[in-house]
Amino acid sequence: MLQQTQVATALPFYAAFLRRFPTVSALAAARLPQVLAAWSGLGYYRRARHLHAAARVVARQHGGRVPSDPETLARLPGVGRYTLGAVLSIAFDQPRAVLDGNVARVLARWFAWPVSVRNAADARRLWALAERLIPMRGAGEWNQALMELGAMVCTPRQPMCAACPVRAWCRAHALGRPEAFPRVAPRRPTERLRRAVVLLERRGRVLMTRREGALLEGLWEPPGVDLSTRATARRALSDAVRALGLCARLEPAGRVVRHTITHRSIAVEVWRGAPSGTPRGAARFVDPHRPAVPLTALAARLARDRRAQATLSRRPTPRRRAGSAG
Repeated sequence: MLQQTQVATALPFYAAFLRRFPTVSALAAARLPQVLAAWSGLGYYRRARHLHAAARVVARQHGGRVPSDPETLARLPGVGRYTLGAVLSIAFDQPRAVLDGNVARVLARWFAWPVSVRNAADARRLWALAERLIPMRGAGEWNQALMELGAMVCTPRQPMCAACPVRAWCRAHALGRPEAFPRVAPRRPTERLRRAVVLLERRGRVLMTRREGALLEGLWEPPGVDLSTRATARRALSDAVRALGLCARLEPAGRVVRHTITHRSIAVEVWRGAPSGTPRGAARFVDPHRPAVPLTALAARLARDRRAQATLSRRPTPRRRAGSAG
């Protein structure tokens, strides 16, 4: 969960995930939609798919115990160089290095290297340094200390050098330019997209369809379409609704939701409609309070907004006292 997600964000998801899947065997026995539902809101759902697939291999081939052999562990789905080092050092006290953004920043400043972890050659150089520094014992504590130092003290901006326990040996601090290291790599340009979704409600339930594609495969959200620059949403949404075997008169909800997925900034037009007919294909009406299917972040947000509006509409209007002014 901590890959691409901050600790404060991941903690409540982690606690809920462990309550639902307390053992490797419990996770392996679950269906993928159940795992995705428990992960819903964290994003980067490929992590959840890999975790589920790895749990099944561990349960089936290793008796429910995570293997400590490096080559065996590296063959599990989703286990790359960073995960391999973290698991082997923290769980098995093996002298294996880790390199994430926090560790790379600490090392770059410690040695005043103008490198970027996004550059392949620089990353190889940082990995080699991390491996030279790893102690033969207590590697897990060492790695966690470096990660914590980068997250809490040696931060990207305004590092707290006065509180740093290794500032006496830090070359970037000695130069008086800690924020000059590591070198900032150019960010990938933001891609701006348009999309439209329609909330089709029937007896308090909202129609959801299963998304396809690498990023959101297996997740559910209201029927929607991607829009070109000049396309109008009504016709495209009407075609999408008819393809599901439904008819509905669509009306704009009067709002646009701003949504972000990795480097994509998406403006999502929200529409409404009362459908008739029976949906076909990967579509079903779900209770937005207890959807029982894994929702995309957009779908979860729309469900929360819908609940908030329903709560406001149920509040009684204050009565005005007789004789009051106005």
